[in-house]
Amino acid sequence: MRVSTDAQDLARQEAIVTSARAAGFYVAGIYREKASGARADRVELLRMIGDLQPGEAVVAEKIDRISRLPLEDAEKLVASIRAKGARLAVPGIIDLGELAASAQGVARIVLESVQDMLLKLALQMAHDDYEDRRERQRQGIALAKAAGRYAGRPPDTAMHERIAALRAGGNSIAETAKLAGCSQSQVKLVCAMLRAKDGDRWRSI
Repeated sequence: MRVSTDAQDLARQEAIVTSARAAGFYVAGIYREKASGARADRVELLRMIGDLQPGEAVVAEKIDRISRLPLEDAEKLVASIRAKGARLAVPGIIDLGELAASAQGVARIVLESVQDMLLKLALQMAHDDYEDRRERQRQGIALAKAAGRYAGRPPDTAMHERIAALRAGGNSIAETAKLAGCSQSQVKLVCAMLRAKDGDRWRSI
């Protein structure tokens, strides 16, 4: 389950747990995170992939909950799931996995090819939607700036305080990012801001 920001919640996606059990799945683990789908270094996503066992299925509400990455990177992500002997089970994407597994020869090749094509199309659409949203946001910001109404995004002071406390406690950049639930690049940015604001106090972070 994934949402992009702390302001969003995962309540709607919780329904997939009930529906998965109703469909006969045993739910081995539930992974929740608040991070952009356009990032490949999402902590919970990587933890889930690391936990996967052969024969398991990764269930998501929609394909964009798994990834909004460019197609090549998204396919690598899917390949890492399949490499563990697992598969994706996403509503709205026709699953031909069982049919393909029971077929032989040309029929199996055709079914697997069709499945890959449908998945590739869904991944590309998820990325295109992400890029469209970003473009509309850029246009909106440009219009607001032209009208003198753009104040920028307010800083996440709670996140900054968590990062500062973790770094002051001796945690590395990577450890801080994992514990704070953000990217390493965000940790570095906040540290740079703290040093610029009060260099004597934060010189060592």
